[in-house]
Amino acid sequence: MTESVLLPGDDLPPVLIVEDEPKLGQLLIDYLQAAGYRTHLITQGQEVISWVKQYSPSLILLDLMLPGVDGITLCREIRTFSDVPVVMVTAKTEEIDRLSGLEIGADDYICKPYSPREVVARVKTILRRCYLPARELPSLELGLQLDESQFQVRYNNTSLDLTAAEFRLLKTLSSHSGQVLTRESLLDNLYDDYRVVTDRTVDSHIKNLRRKLETLAPEKVFIRSVYGLGYRWEE
Repeated sequence: MTESVLLPGDDLPPVLIVEDEPKLGQLLIDYLQAAGYRTHLITQGQEVISWVKQYSPSLILLDLMLPGVDGITLCREIRTFSDVPVVMVTAKTEEIDRLSGLEIGADDYICKPYSPREVVARVKTILRRCYLPARELPSLELGLQLDESQFQVRYNNTSLDLTAAEFRLLKTLSSHSGQVLTRESLLDNLYDDYRVVTDRTVDSHIKNLRRKLETLAPEKVFIRSVYGLGYRWEE
């Protein structure tokens, strides 16, 4: 089952809602439509990949538990061909579920039951970060340019798409170049809410951040592990 809602005047690709509960799916459609977004609803996991490849959504709200193919499997496959922002929607709040999502590239989590207004706020924040035109950014060392207000990163004039958590890690590490930062200190700067996470979460974000930095400068090691202590940003 699929359902589309098209809004005139919206120049962004649609937000894809993957949700097998029709009432919840329609609720998200109503709120996102009221906020000015185009949407498309898919209720079966096996329909997602072909649709994403064909239509390239601006963002995906992806339910974890789906008939056909689960959300973790879908997110992992999407990351093999697309950097589209993915927000996992789940009723499972255990740390292992959060960690699994982070390791496969999920950008954010929303836990059920949720406020539709919160979902719209998260969508707005992520889309603003990803799609607003780039401004002139202040220069830092290593050709690195950071704009915290827009969560924008450039290296040698090449843009880099990061999640909010990855951006905060990069900012913290690069502003303490040469210093060893413990996982605990990095955790303090990782999220702007009070979610419960472990130091393994930092490792997952570091892994993803390293992979993205390597696409810009394969010959450089920006983040070095210091055994038993933490991580250090290299000059």
